Amino acid sequence: MNIYKTEILNKICYTELVYERINKKLNSKYQKSVIEKMLFEIIKETNEIHFQKIGKNFYISNIEHNIKITINSNTYRIITVDRITKNEKQNDKRI
Repeated sequence: MNIYKTEILNKICYTELVYERINKKLNSKYQKSVIEKMLFEIIKETNEIHFQKIGKNFYISNIEHNIKITINSNTYRIITVDRITKNEKQNDKRI
């Protein structure tokens, strides 16, 4: 799984629309550079056991930051960022 983390950190990219989507989902008004730095750091500090590849996407869950990042596994483009729900937190703790 470490290979996913390294590849993602090296190839991560964004579209113009995703910045707006992230701010909307997180109820924030972060600048592009802040979003990029924040997501990079979250991915970097997240243990590989919290990386999942399902279909064409990677899902990275970080309970400490209460965030789940969805990334396209072909383009390494950020698709969206969501808050982790209570059920997801409970399921993640069982691992």
